[in-house]
Amino acid sequence: MRKLLAYRDARFLLAGETLSAFGDWAMWIVMAIWVKSLTGSSAEAGLTFFVLGIGNFAGPLSGLVVDRLRRRPLMIASDCVLGASVLVLLFVHNRSEVWLIYLVALLYGIGGTVFFPARAALLRVMLPEELLADANGALSSVRQGLRIVAPLAGAGLYAAFGGGVVAILDSATFAGSAFLLSRMRVSEEKPAPPEHHFWHEVSAGIAHIWRTLPLRQMTIGTTLALLVIGFTETLIFTVMQHLGKHPSFFGVLATLQGIGSIVGGITAAAIVRRVGDVRTVGVGLGIFGLGDLLFVAPSLPVVLAGFTIAGLGIVWAIVGFTTALQTRTPLAIQGRASAASEISLTAAQTTSIATGAALSTVIDYRILLVAMATVVIASAVYLVTRREAAIPAAAVPLAAD
Repeated sequence: MRKLLAYRDARFLLAGETLSAFGDWAMWIVMAIWVKSLTGSSAEAGLTFFVLGIGNFAGPLSGLVVDRLRRRPLMIASDCVLGASVLVLLFVHNRSEVWLIYLVALLYGIGGTVFFPARAALLRVMLPEELLADANGALSSVRQGLRIVAPLAGAGLYAAFGGGVVAILDSATFAGSAFLLSRMRVSEEKPAPPEHHFWHEVSAGIAHIWRTLPLRQMTIGTTLALLVIGFTETLIFTVMQHLGKHPSFFGVLATLQGIGSIVGGITAAAIVRRVGDVRTVGVGLGIFGLGDLLFVAPSLPVVLAGFTIAGLGIVWAIVGFTTALQTRTPLAIQGRASAASEISLTAAQTTSIATGAALSTVIDYRILLVAMATVVIASAVYLVTRREAAIPAAAVPLAAD
């Protein structure tokens, strides 16, 4: 971590991400609470997160944009657009204006398909390859750490002053992130112009993942796991009910998962260096599956431990996957490869959330938890037993200035 923070640009990027992540977590929960308070409908409140996820399907076009423009100016532009967009929420006063909240949620989702692939590609230019896992781990620790406090802060500000104040705060965090990004000195070459037809350009990320064996293996294994991981979105409330806890106790569980995620972010780089990126994803999924299996126990301490363990595992999987995409993908198609993998994972998780909600009405929650853990652990075994492939020379990142 000391080596990472020795890079001036890395310090600015991490500081900007800290500001932006705080605003993100605070605003997302407040938008759902706001819809609930205006409509009285839990379904309409939940629709906020659905619309947020729908924005991810702009990934193929966003990935192409990322690969055709310099990344740092694009990230600054994304921050500025989203910072201005959230101020639209100042015009929300009654139920008839709820559509503005959905609009902002959609723009948030689309903005993420631009900002995060651009950030991954920018790290490739900024840092030597051996520090990419450290950078991904640090960024994951920041986002997961703020997940512990930012939603509570956002909900508190909403209760005390209303959603407009939270929107202004969120806009300010975007402005702060844009300013810090503007202070970076990283030098980027102008991306190469398109060489093929539009469809070939858009699908280049998908084609690369399919041709690159380790990326194909990770995408398949993780997608299969995510087809059941979404079950927990529904089942955890049943678990709390059987433990005699109110649904608000979920905040405690989320905090423990956040703590596990921070530990995972701090240690992930060492795991990647020790066992490789593909196996790190497998180990992370395996730990996550074991953590979820503990939810079956009729014991509060065991369930609490399960949440902490699951938080650690999921971040190892995320850091391993992100690092593999960065190091095994040529910089010219980094954005499209990130977008292609994100669509596959998002579609799988969205499907599993809906499936889990339906199955929970007819099947005992413990059976579903065991089935989910079995599939996730099987996916983990598949990835852990893959042979580690060398990183192609064409994908090796540039040295930092």
